[in-house]
This record gives sequence, C-alpha cells and structure tokens, in this order.
Amino acid sequence: MPQTVLVVDDEPRIAAIAADYLRHAGYSVLTAGDGAEALALARAKRPDLVVLDLGLPRLAGLDVARTLRAETAVPIVMLTARVEESDRLLGLEIGADDYITKPFSPRELVARVKAVLRRSEKGATNGLLRLGDLTLDTSRLTVTRSAAAIDLTPTEFQLLATLARHPGRVFTRAQLLDAVRGDAGESFDRAIDAHVKNVRRKIEPDTRNPRYILTVYGVGYKAAES
Repeated sequence: MPQTVLVVDDEPRIAAIAADYLRHAGYSVLTAGDGAEALALARAKRPDLVVLDLGLPRLAGLDVARTLRAETAVPIVMLTARVEESDRLLGLEIGADDYITKPFSPRELVARVKAVLRRSEKGATNGLLRLGDLTLDTSRLTVTRSAAAIDLTPTEFQLLATLARHPGRVFTRAQLLDAVRGDAGESFDRAIDAHVKNVRRKIEPDTRNPRYILTVYGVGYKAAES
C-alpha cells in the first residue's frame, strides 16, 4: 500500500500542484483547504505525513500543528511564506519535523517528504540503546522509561538516538543536522536547538538541569555518560 500524505493549503492551485507531484512520486494524497478540515481528515484517515501550510483560514496552521502533535506523532512538514527565523523556530518547537518556504519547488517538497518519511522508518541498528534509565528501540522508534512510553516525533527520536549511540561524544549542530536531515537541503543551526528543547521537555525531569542531553557551550550537544 502506498503511504498517504495529507496536503493542507488554502490555495487550490498550490495544493493541486503539490498533490500531483506527490502522486507521481508514488504517494496516495489527500487534500484539505482549511485547518478544521485538515484535523478532521487527519483523525479519520491517519495519514503517514502532513504537509501543512501555516496561513490557513478557520484554524491557523500553528494551531493545527499543536493539536496534531498532542494527539499523534505523525510527521509534519510546514509550508510557510514567513521567512523570519523566529517563525520557523516556532513551528519546529511545536513539533514540526521540517519546513519549506514559499515559493517552493515541488521537487524539493517531494524530496523533503521522502527524507522525513525515511527518518520515520529508519531503524539503523535494529536493536536497543540505553541512555541512563531510558531505553530506545531503534526498530520501533520508541522510547520508554520504566516501561512507560515517551512519545517522540521521528526527527526527535533520530536526534536522541544519534547522541545515545555515542555517549560523551560532542556533536556540533551541523553534525546533528546531517544526522537527522541527511541530504534534505538547506536548514539553519538553531533548528537543532528547537528539537533539543522539545526532546528535553519530554525526557528530562528538570529541563533547567538536564540529565540526558548536555549542552557543550559554543560547540553543540552530547549525551551524558553513564
């Protein structure tokens, strides 16, 4: 069965072009023209990925992203005409996996969708990783603590797994971007800070005094050594 992508954009022409390119790439595509319709479709059809415009009527794209992230770990690729770094960071902090700015190349959109879905399926070591009292199952992309599940997005999981495989090794932001994004294209270093902030909020008992992901000031991040 082909994977399903939900494209959410209030401009019919843009939605149609994106859907056409994604179908030619082998995906099944659903479309929605506003935020309320997007949530209804996502809940009913459970797509494998959502391409989400931020400038939507009825319910803003950021609110749709917040709701989706509260209910599911479905990967989200944001479409935004907002080029300010703060706007992109806000979307990533809410839990989006990637973003693409308008106007965009449909081929680039397909490449980003493929990259994010590849991360969501990736089980590089097909085994278990330990980080303190956390257990990462790389074949299922799950994290547990004392048998309690911790919900991470695919991008968040790959970030944590990259660090957990090499406790004590310092990774620059650029290296972590390569690990979680591969050859998906342009990004900016502060995107990693946003993802780390999200992961810490989910796994750290006290985010002000992190136990698992440590900041190496002026360089990047590392996983704590046992």
